[in-house]
Amino acid sequence: MIRVGTGFDVHAYADARPDAVLRLAGLDWPGEPALSGHSDGDAVCHAVVDALLSAAGLGDIGELVGVDEPTTAGAASTGFVTAALERLASVGWSPVNVSVQVVGNRPRFAARRDEAQRTMSELVGAPVALAATTTDHLGFTGRGEGLAVIATALIEHSAA
Repeated sequence: MIRVGTGFDVHAYADARPDAVLRLAGLDWPGEPALSGHSDGDAVCHAVVDALLSAAGLGDIGELVGVDEPTTAGAASTGFVTAALERLASVGWSPVNVSVQVVGNRPRFAARRDEAQRTMSELVGAPVALAATTTDHLGFTGRGEGLAVIATALIEHSAA
């Protein structure tokens, strides 16, 4: 049996933390504005978590780790992906692949796409493809206020 799930996440840039570094797709992006958030704000990881959980019918990131829990303040979002994978495995699901679309003007993704795909694929244990686009200066992402990320996950059940 196979299933597909979709995840979406959005974060504004953290103007109040000018010394913080952007964390996206499990990587640090020096020289880029950080994203706001209770954790490290890694919108790629957050969207991937929601895609994986929704595919299996296991809720969302808020149910998995909580959005205001003191224990997740500033936490690395890669740990949330690991927690989602553990939840999937506990009921017999495993990822087949994940596709991720980053929407925003910054960072310029192409130069680090291979590194980000490799990092996320190792984390997920299945191929993760990343693409990026802009919105031709439309909306909050076009105005450079933040990023949006859409992820689609294909999972399979071990009893299939």
